[in-house]
Amino acid sequence: MTDLARFGISIDAQLLEKFDRLIGRKGYVNRSEAIRDLIRNTLVEESWQTGNEEMIGTVTLVYNHHTRELSDKLTEQQHNHHEAIVSTLHVHLDAHHCLEVVVVRGAANDVKRLADELIGTKGVKHGKLVTTTTGAGLT
Repeated sequence: MTDLARFGISIDAQLLEKFDRLIGRKGYVNRSEAIRDLIRNTLVEESWQTGNEEMIGTVTLVYNHHTRELSDKLTEQQHNHHEAIVSTLHVHLDAHHCLEVVVVRGAANDVKRLADELIGTKGVKHGKLVTTTTGAGLT
């Protein structure tokens, strides 16, 4: 078990009320856990900014699979970066559109570059990189 440290903060009453409502909606049992999550989130975001740590992300793509050679291009890009691709999920949304979720792992800068390449492929209607951490170093 880790050592716990207690600290106090001063906060505007209205801001605290809004925070309490927010953590209630999100299902936190107490302020401490909500604040710990805020700190962890900030640390993960900072890790993505440095660019060197191994990170995890998902690249979500929506595209029309009838677009000429688009599926082949996306598959080729993924094969070209096989070391960074952990898994891919392909969903047929309707008769024309597909959703692809690509789980990627690697140095943050490399993952961002790969995500930009996939999202920027001509014919992709929407794409988004969602970033997280391997969990190493977070308590």
